[in-house]
Amino acid sequence: MPAREGTYGLLAEFDTPSDLVRAAQQARKDGWRRMDCYTPYPVEEAAEAIGFHRNKVPLITLVGALMGLTAMFLFETWVSVLAYPLNIGGRPLYSWPAFIVPAYEWTILFAGLSAAFGMLALNGLPSLYHPLFNAPNFRDGATTDKFFLCLEALDPKFDLVEGKKYLQSLQPVSIVEVEY
Repeated sequence: MPAREGTYGLLAEFDTPSDLVRAAQQARKDGWRRMDCYTPYPVEEAAEAIGFHRNKVPLITLVGALMGLTAMFLFETWVSVLAYPLNIGGRPLYSWPAFIVPAYEWTILFAGLSAAFGMLALNGLPSLYHPLFNAPNFRDGATTDKFFLCLEALDPKFDLVEGKKYLQSLQPVSIVEVEY
C-alpha cells in the first residue's frame, strides 16, 4: 500500500540510544535512505548509522573569510590609491603592510557571520513547524528521554503497511504514523 497523501513518515520510539543506533544501522543496511534520528542529546553513532557524512559549514566559513579578506584589501586599496590619496612624507600611496590588521579583522568578521548564517540556512532554520510536532510521543519525549527513528515517506522503499511491519521487527516501544 503506497503512502497516503499527507503522510510524512513513520516514527519509531526507542528507550535507549544503543537501541536507536542498532535500529538505524539495520534500516540503512536494509536499503532505507530517507530517515532521520532524533535524540535529546548528540549521539555520534546515530549520525554515522544513518549515513550523515559531510558538513558544509567549514567550506562556507572559508569562503566567507576569503571574501572578507579580499573585500577589505580592495576597499583599502581603493581608498588609499584612488578615492582619497594622501602623500604623507613621500611614502607610496599603496602600502599593503598598513592594510593587514583591518583586513584580518574583516576576515574574522566575515568568517563568523558566514558560519552562523550558513549553519542556520543548512539547518533550514528558522522553522516554526515540523510534521513531527504532530506526534504526541515526540512532543512529550524528544527533548527529555526518548530516542526516535523516522522513516520518511519520500523514500522509494516506503510503504505504509510494510514500513510498520519492518519497524515492528526492530522492536521499538511504539510506532506512530506522522502526517503533515
